[in-house]
Amino acid sequence: MASLQTARAPGIQAPPLATIPSATPALAVEDLHAAYGQSEVLHGLTFSVAPGEIVAVMGRNGMGKTTLMKTLMGLVPVKSGSIQVEGADVAGLKSHVRVVKGLAYVPQGRMIFSTMTVQENIETGLTVTGARKVPQDLYDMFPVLWEMKDRRGGNLSGGQQQQLAIARALASRPKVLLLDEPTEGIQPSIIREMGRTLKNIRDARGLSIVVSEQVLSFALDVADRVIVMENGSIVHEAPRDGIDEAAVARFLSV
Repeated sequence: MASLQTARAPGIQAPPLATIPSATPALAVEDLHAAYGQSEVLHGLTFSVAPGEIVAVMGRNGMGKTTLMKTLMGLVPVKSGSIQVEGADVAGLKSHVRVVKGLAYVPQGRMIFSTMTVQENIETGLTVTGARKVPQDLYDMFPVLWEMKDRRGGNLSGGQQQQLAIARALASRPKVLLLDEPTEGIQPSIIREMGRTLKNIRDARGLSIVVSEQVLSFALDVADRVIVMENGSIVHEAPRDGIDEAAVARFLSV
């Protein structure tokens, strides 16, 4: 952050830094607890995501990453705590209302509609916007989807299906895009391309992205900040430029 050095008359004190307003986070999670029945699986998570920031949530299988994503999206009920999208608490809202408020979710395994065409898949994401036609800029981001817009989703490769799932989520014009394990089952060459695509989406749309991931190289390539989860709690957090790769790798090792 740039230093706030401004000239002022002698005897006039600068205002305290606390009075200088900061930008409202795109996503703010405060003391978030979630449970499956009586079994609590998220234990007081607190973090925020700035506008235009990409945050990678890392951890081994079973550490709570997918549960976090589902809780943010309303698929797992909040036990206590708050989830705010641009300052508005959405923790008590149904999933479809959270989409209206600005959250979009690409689940693990992509979950596209295999018997519907590419275009029909994307159109399902338009529901909350009132639009009926897929915006051309979505096809511009994913040229292969334009070429295959009349092909059934089930006939696409894994990487193409992931692009389709992301395009469908973007069709709702979100403020925060949640991606759960997007590199799962994807070839290494496609993973690198996906990293570039996510950064292009962030730059073009100005949205924030939260991506759960186990592949450290991908997270370091795409994220501005890395959060590590273990047993439903945050155990490590660092900006990409200051991250201790060895420490993160230890958390990820079996």
